[in-house]
Amino acid sequence: MTTTLFVILPAILLIQATQITTGTPPVESGPPHVVFIAGDEEYRSEESLPLLASILSRDHGIRTTVLYSLDEEGRIDPNALDNIPGTEILATADMLVMFTRFRALPDEQLAPILEFAKSGKPVVGLRTATHAFRYPDEDLEHASLNRDWPRELFGQRWITHHGHFDDGKSPLTHVDPVKGSTHPILRGVSPFDAYSWLYHVEGGEDALSGEPTSLAIGTTLKSYHAERHDRFPASNPVAWIYEHESDSGRPSRVFFTTLGHPYDFRSTSCRRLVLQGILWALGRDDSIPAAGIAIGRTDDWRPPNSGIGNFRPNRRPKS
Repeated sequence: MTTTLFVILPAILLIQATQITTGTPPVESGPPHVVFIAGDEEYRSEESLPLLASILSRDHGIRTTVLYSLDEEGRIDPNALDNIPGTEILATADMLVMFTRFRALPDEQLAPILEFAKSGKPVVGLRTATHAFRYPDEDLEHASLNRDWPRELFGQRWITHHGHFDDGKSPLTHVDPVKGSTHPILRGVSPFDAYSWLYHVEGGEDALSGEPTSLAIGTTLKSYHAERHDRFPASNPVAWIYEHESDSGRPSRVFFTTLGHPYDFRSTSCRRLVLQGILWALGRDDSIPAAGIAIGRTDDWRPPNSGIGNFRPNRRPKS
């Protein structure tokens, strides 16, 4: 039995709940279950992740659950840095999609995330997952999660970015698929401009960990580091993948993108890139057609701009 827990906007599905399950409940040999964790106070992951989840459920028959940061009264509050209820559902999930920023979760909420990351199951990370957690340096038990954990899991930690000039008023990064790549994630993905300011992940003294395959390169259109592009290059990977052996202690497939500004998802190519990254990580390469998956209209989606405190207040979970 499927429970519908979303509001239909013009040509868009926007889920509004703290812990939402869409699609068919799990049965033996049933559809995969993807858990999304939205917990960032800057980039409106509480808007974009439900959107992506609804498309996967609607068009691909994937069961999805979205978890959010909640305040003490149970309202969706990205500024609640220490409360994302429901992570125990990861014990039976097939994939984790993570878009969190500087969280300091209690152990009972943190442990299922860490266990999943060691399970060999696929993971996907967006933008601020390079700095998913922030615990005090004196907290020796958890401090390594601030820097070492995201670098080992996703390929890089937070280093710096090229600057958010006039945030949301104009694009700040031009994105090009890697020339000559025939990877299924890039099917139907054309060059596009993103509102995300470019994150630095490699170049100068830095490199992505392990042996990633870069899929898309971003070039900054404005830069705080204009005088130091030898240290912080004007072009950097904005999407990459890993394929590990499942017994290595790391997920077998990882997709990561440093994109994630709420206005990025107005772009057909950006939305397709992320959705196809999720499908690839699930091992559904064959479901991605040569022209790319259909992702629906994007022009009617108008989330709040990025920025601390710009989230829509007083939204409660729907039962």
